[in-house]
Order: sequence, then structure tokens, then C-alpha cells
Amino acid sequence: MIDDYYNEQEQWERVKQWLRENGPWLVVGVLLGLGALAGWRWWEQRQEARAQSASASYGLLLETLQSGDRAKGLVLADEIRKDHGASAYADQADLVVARALVETGEFGPANERLTRVMKSSKDPQLKLVARSRLARVQLAQGNADAAIATLAGAQPGAFGPLFESIRGDALYAKGDRPGALAAWRKAEADAALFKAAPTVDFVALQLKIGDLLADGVKEPAAAAPAAPAKPGTP
Repeated sequence: MIDDYYNEQEQWERVKQWLRENGPWLVVGVLLGLGALAGWRWWEQRQEARAQSASASYGLLLETLQSGDRAKGLVLADEIRKDHGASAYADQADLVVARALVETGEFGPANERLTRVMKSSKDPQLKLVARSRLARVQLAQGNADAAIATLAGAQPGAFGPLFESIRGDALYAKGDRPGALAAWRKAEADAALFKAAPTVDFVALQLKIGDLLADGVKEPAAAAPAAPAKPGTP
């Protein structure tokens, strides 16, 4: 029993010695941990507050544009870009303002905002939306070649039907009716693949196709099947 007592006493002395040597570092570690936790909570609260502020500003922008005050809407959109440039609300603000500018025939400023979203947005879907709308603006400006080049600048994915529909419009504007029919037919075929996420007015598309067929424009030739490989050909 005495030996056990001395063993426990020695162990306790070793513990106290270890605490004397390492205790300050333990305190520092605890304080650092608490500081990191407080810092994380502060950052989360700050991000949430910024998101709420951006959302409120965007809501005000929509209300302002709906009221018809376009001039104030432009100012609000620029403020959102300045204060919340890293958020999707800045891109959304440019998109809705560009629509308002198009409605009043101000294609140049609309072009600038759509180009900015197309090039700098972090959201791939918003970039495609901006690209398609920019092509339409360029077409409205009478620049069909620029619209076709804009559409060719990215892989459209589910926006394929929309891109092909606009490309058909551009080709039609250039006087290439067979090319327009081919593009619209492709848009029609692609639209069938993306029924869950439609991006094109299918009825309007079929009407345009029907008009060309009624005018005697021939259907695009089907792609010829690939020739079978010869024996021994890699």
C-alpha cells in the first residue's frame, strides 16, 4: 500500500510538473480556438447580412423598374454592382436592366451590361443567358454576323435549342433561308431532348419552320451515314 501511495504521489508530481511546463501553451491553444470560433461566427453573420442587403437592394430594383422609373433603376443596378459585385445579384441586376434598356431601344448600353455578365459572371447558367440575350441585341442592331459569332463562343448545353433558334433568326436576317431552316430544325430536335428544361418557344419555332416550308424552302438533307471501315483499317 505504501508503495502504491508513493507511485501515485510520483505520478501526481509528474502531472504538476507537466502542467507547469505546458500549462501556458494549453491556455494559448484554448484562446486561439475560441478566437477562431468567434471569428468564424462573425464571418458567417457578416456574409448573411451582406446577402440580405443584396437581396433587399435587388428587390427594390425590381419594384423601381416595374414602376417605370428606369433612370433610378439604372442607378440602383450600379449601386448593387458596386456594393455586391461578388454576388449573383449584381449579374441579375445587369440582366434585368439590360431588358429594360432593350425595351426603350437603347441597345448599346444593354450590349455593355450583357457582355459584362457573359464574360465575368461566376454562374455558368447566367453567362449563357447573357450570351443568348446579347446575340438577340446584336441581331436587333442589324449585326447578324456578330450574333452568330457570339452564339458560337460557348457550349450551350441545355440552352442548345435557344442558341440554334437565335442562330436561325440570324441566318434568316442574312437571307440564308435554307440555313435558317436547318438551324430551326436542329433547335426543334434539340428541344425534344430538353423537355424538362425548355428554353425556346416551341410553338413559335414550328410556325417559323412552317412558313419556310410553305415558301418552298427544302428540308435540310440528312447527314450521310459514315462508310464502314475497311478490314485492317485502324
